[in-house]
Amino acid sequence: MARAATARALPAPTRPRARPKPRAKAKPAPRRRVAGGVVWIGLVAALLAGVVALNVAVLRLNIRLDQTQGERNQLRADNAQLNTEIAAKAASGRILGLASGRLGLRPANPDYLDLRK
Repeated sequence: MARAATARALPAPTRPRARPKPRAKAKPAPRRRVAGGVVWIGLVAALLAGVVALNVAVLRLNIRLDQTQGERNQLRADNAQLNTEIAAKAASGRILGLASGRLGLRPANPDYLDLRK
């Protein structure tokens, strides 16, 4: 028993390591890589063309809106001018003067009118 107590545990025998086999480096297929790049370039170009087309459409709409607002302002000014002319021509004194001067008409005398019918 004394011998068993002094015995040391021996390490397990080690296996010699096998060198890993050198792998041949796999070269990526250049066609796939180039084709993928071309696809991305085309996609980005299409998106940029869409953004440019959208900006051009917005600019055209803004120009048309500017023209329409100019026309609206002109029409409002014309309407104001016409309203002024209507007010000037519809004045009762002017109408009375024209009726008596040109046509020889006189205002009706209320003594002769009977409106009870």
